[in-house]
Amino acid sequence: MNEKKYLKNWQKVAYGSGDMGSNFMFTFVSSFILIYLTNTVGMNSGIVGTLMMASKLLDGVTDVFFGGLMDNTKSKMGKARPWMFWSTFPLALCEMLLFMIPNTSEFIQYAYFFIIYTLLNAVFYTANNIAYGSLTALMTKNPNERVQVGSIRFMFALVAGIGISSVTMGLVGTFGGNEGNFVAGWRMTAIVFSLLMVLFNMICVLSVKEVPEEDSVAGNKVPVTEKRSFANNIKLLVSNKFYLLILSYYIVTYMLQGISSGVGIYFCTYALGDPSLLGLISMAGMIPIIIGLAVTPMLVKKFGTYRVNLTGLIISVIFSIPVVIFGYMGNLPLFLASQMIKGLGSAPMIGTLYAVIADAAQYTFLKDNVHLDGTMYSCSSMGMKLGSGIGSAICGWLLALSGYNGLVEIQTAGAINMIRFMYLAIPAAASVLVVIIVASLNVQKAVKELETATQA
Repeated sequence: MNEKKYLKNWQKVAYGSGDMGSNFMFTFVSSFILIYLTNTVGMNSGIVGTLMMASKLLDGVTDVFFGGLMDNTKSKMGKARPWMFWSTFPLALCEMLLFMIPNTSEFIQYAYFFIIYTLLNAVFYTANNIAYGSLTALMTKNPNERVQVGSIRFMFALVAGIGISSVTMGLVGTFGGNEGNFVAGWRMTAIVFSLLMVLFNMICVLSVKEVPEEDSVAGNKVPVTEKRSFANNIKLLVSNKFYLLILSYYIVTYMLQGISSGVGIYFCTYALGDPSLLGLISMAGMIPIIIGLAVTPMLVKKFGTYRVNLTGLIISVIFSIPVVIFGYMGNLPLFLASQMIKGLGSAPMIGTLYAVIADAAQYTFLKDNVHLDGTMYSCSSMGMKLGSGIGSAICGWLLALSGYNGLVEIQTAGAINMIRFMYLAIPAAASVLVVIIVASLNVQKAVKELETATQA
């Protein structure tokens, strides 16, 4: 195991700021775009959900494409950093434009949304997120440092998530002059969040450096591989069972997040009767994760990544049951308490996920003698966006099926029951599938076996 130190503490923090920046786009869009479109613009949730789904299917194709381009990139900034740098600025522009739907015919509104939403996700966020994820493997070869930066980055992401969930509706009202001008309010909020995204992304990309490719995990010089075709990269990916498991984990997890994020503001508004509760519920779920992330490196060092992740997720599944029960009852204190314990159990997997992907990339290198860090990290971006797209589509479709109408003040009982079902029951049921996937994801053991076989 490589114990060489590659990163200073301030660089670990600077790297984490990149995920804070990304969430000023990702969390904002995933949590609030649907209610903006249905309640302010007046668009149909079912049509919007279908457009999101179509966009995400295209998005999944571009992930592996950008990952392959990144693996074949050579520059003074390295492989990943130049992609993260240039993609930040058009990403910010698309975020602003997404909350500026023109007041014109319905067809143009839907076409405008689809084009901007696809550019935002399939092109610029894809390039940005794959580059950012790849840096975990490219800026350090030390497994412990990878776990540390993974925990730090998600702590920053969760802090951003809590802040965005807590202040967005207030900012929309303030920028709208508290006079119901929600169009102006959404527009100005998007501009502020886009500028913050640029700031934190630049702190990250300009503060870290990539380790030369010749410096292998074992500390030996390895030959620089020549450029490979897109088809060869795909063949190597699908032959790595751990890549497929990680991709499945991302799709299921972000499908749940897409549903929860999309319907969360509806749940607080119509089931609980107070949209401002979204910030409190987000804190109940996220603050325990931040605490768990802080101790994850210590737990992993003592018990191992696989054991800690699986145990935590089993705890999370168990406490999904009282979350559903107390959520349906409307017992807010017990609902929040259960949400906190559930969040604490999910923390280790969140904190170690990018280290797990780095191990999967190392598995391909040991097995096939090929570096595929960028392509491997495409599974995170592809799975994230496919999953969230499916979740957002389900959210839109089920809202439309329930008869939800964003332009009326009082919703039917059927619409409110559907909102409760999406926010409480679906995530609890699907979390069981996550445990099944992770139970098969002992990539660290497989890497050690290959290393032992190589040294023999």
